[in-house]
Amino acid sequence: MNPRQSELLELVRQRGFVSVDELATHFGVTMQTIRRDIAQMDEDKLVQRYHGGVGVPSSVQNIAYPQRQVLNNDAKRRIAARVAQELPDGKSLFINIGTTTEAVAEALLHHRDLHVVTNNLNVAMTLSANTDCEVIVAGGVVRARDRGVVGEATIDFIRQFRVDIGIIGISSIEPDGSLRDFDYKEVKVAQTIIEQSRQVWLVADHTKFDREAMVRLGHLGQIDCLFTDASPPAHLAAALREAGTQVFVAEAATA
Repeated sequence: MNPRQSELLELVRQRGFVSVDELATHFGVTMQTIRRDIAQMDEDKLVQRYHGGVGVPSSVQNIAYPQRQVLNNDAKRRIAARVAQELPDGKSLFINIGTTTEAVAEALLHHRDLHVVTNNLNVAMTLSANTDCEVIVAGGVVRARDRGVVGEATIDFIRQFRVDIGIIGISSIEPDGSLRDFDYKEVKVAQTIIEQSRQVWLVADHTKFDREAMVRLGHLGQIDCLFTDASPPAHLAAALREAGTQVFVAEAATA
């Protein structure tokens, strides 16, 4: 995704719908160029193409995993680095499915004496390179698209543990503080992780603020800490204060 497409995506998230004419004027390019951008981004399920413009994607289907892997990479690395900074050695953790939680796993490669239970095979592979980390992989059905492990067997396995910190990702934080995702099987596992964690740390970049997703996972009141890359908008900041959730903002370095 090029810089123009990244800015286009941000405009769509802010406005909900933007016309091709507006986008061509905004970027100072031809409408044909904008249409090519929209076609590519629609194919990648980053936006929804409509006659004459572009809007937010479906609330029932997430962006494809390969696109999520490269989307907002810098923000995810900064969030992960802040989590690593706040996380002491010698802790027990849950880490669930998601590209941001996978970035957290990368950031924990030099931590010592960690005990990690995960339903994310990518996280398990990453942390297996840390000889000071014990990795326990949940059983269940492996999804080919993202190597996540889900299902009733996964939930039963996770219920055997009570850990210090559950680190979870999310697809949507709504204005009222509701947490949402797209896959009900994944949501059920995340809900179990929340139940079995003494503290819950949510990792989510700013594109998750006010995004729409179909399945309710929980509420900010269940989250002890939010790690993100930008200050939440005023209405969400108020919901975070009311929930008592501590916010850590991993801002971009200034020149």
